[in-house]
Amino acid sequence: MVYQLVIGNRNTSSWSLRPWLAMRHAGIAFQEVNIDLRAPDAKAQILKHSPSGKVPALLANGRVIWDSLAILEFLGETHVQAALWPRVAAARALARCISAEMHSGFQALREHCPMDFLGCAPKARLPKPVAADVRRIVAIWQDCRRRHGSAGPFLAGRFSAADALHAPVASRVGPYLPNLAPYGDDGTAQAYVEALFALPEMGEWAKGAREQMRRVSEI
Repeated sequence: MVYQLVIGNRNTSSWSLRPWLAMRHAGIAFQEVNIDLRAPDAKAQILKHSPSGKVPALLANGRVIWDSLAILEFLGETHVQAALWPRVAAARALARCISAEMHSGFQALREHCPMDFLGCAPKARLPKPVAADVRRIVAIWQDCRRRHGSAGPFLAGRFSAADALHAPVASRVGPYLPNLAPYGDDGTAQAYVEALFALPEMGEWAKGAREQMRRVSEI
């Protein structure tokens, strides 16, 4: 199957990172279609590929899947050997729960700490709704690592779609929240963030973000 993945700016498009990371880590080949979300005609460009007018979108042999979680579910079904979802039923159910919660929640954190993959602007204090979001995320990561920590460094042990869903929030830790201890972390959440950023694919994403930022600065 031939795939094209329509994504936005790497430094700021958190939704784009999710399927990109999952596909790269799983070794699923695809062509990138990059849309500059700051361009005046960005919406029109996206609508050429996706009916939602939003990124990401996966083009698959004439089919369009235009939601990040739906893309991961589609790929999990069509690439069973990639094991994008845990094979053990209990771990798979947990991974789907925390993926759905991440996909639909944490609006306060998204608004107050938008993705800035290459940025560095630590927050001394967070509004109460944002702090509550961070505490909940830390609790999720600690619970997953407690249940499945023996199987590997990720949320379900081995890397899964759940990690791809949580990666953009993990990317906020460095720029905004370098110390998670005030939000209940015993070191587990920080170690999980470090495991994610040790992935070669995260380094590749960062390199692409820097290149995009450099091209913009040269215009």
